[in-house]
Amino acid sequence: EHKTMKASELRTKDVAALEKEIADLLKAHFGLRMQKATQQLANHQTLGQTRRDIARAKTILAEKKKGAAK
Repeated sequence: EHKTMKASELRTKDVAALEKEIADLLKAHFGLRMQKATQQLANHQTLGQTRRDIARAKTILAEKKKGAAK
């Protein structure tokens, strides 16, 4: 089961860990979409939560890459 990560938790990770987190979230999101397509998804909220988690992780990753470039 996927647990929502707070932005502060994500900020403690390095770029590689964030990229892995995003990959895991995308896999989880794909799985949820498949469950939804086959009417197996009990909690539709998890889909939106996962999407927001992906966005949050990508935002922090972009910030870190920008910070590293300075």
